[in-house]
Amino acid sequence: MSQAGSPPQKENAVLSEFHENAQRHDLPDWIKEHVELYHRDPVAAHEWDGSPLGGYPNTPTLMLTTRGRKSGKILEMPLLYGRDGDHIVICGSKGGAPQHPAWFLNMEAMDVVDVQIKHDRFKAKWRLAKGDERQRLFEMMTKVYPPFPSYQARTPREIPVVVLERI
Repeated sequence: MSQAGSPPQKENAVLSEFHENAQRHDLPDWIKEHVELYHRDPVAAHEWDGSPLGGYPNTPTLMLTTRGRKSGKILEMPLLYGRDGDHIVICGSKGGAPQHPAWFLNMEAMDVVDVQIKHDRFKAKWRLAKGDERQRLFEMMTKVYPPFPSYQARTPREIPVVVLERI
């Protein structure tokens, strides 16, 4: 069941478009628009309206910058995040798609990534949360974005929970 009054058919249609575009390695327009907004007005872009997909109207987002592991291109992706003390937590849900998101695969080839939260830009080391820590952080992230458990239920892969530490 979808959260925040979002009709399940709309949620499924948006996720279907997202998955189809991801297979073509193309970002949907709403993600492209979010990237552009982060460039123009990072404060406005920081809060994303996740309500159409079952989330909250003011869901915090950051901009993650990686380098394409195959293309070598600089790639930016707005991602939902939470905080665990001094650490930042992101999830590689890809809406419950069967494969990991490209940003995660690119990140695996890097030791350090670039992160932007509002106007604050910094480098961060990353690591994959495992075991009890992963479970705790995944539960924390469901408070940030309630659809994460339904995304996990859609896919046989374990959704990666990534911890970012500013360096």
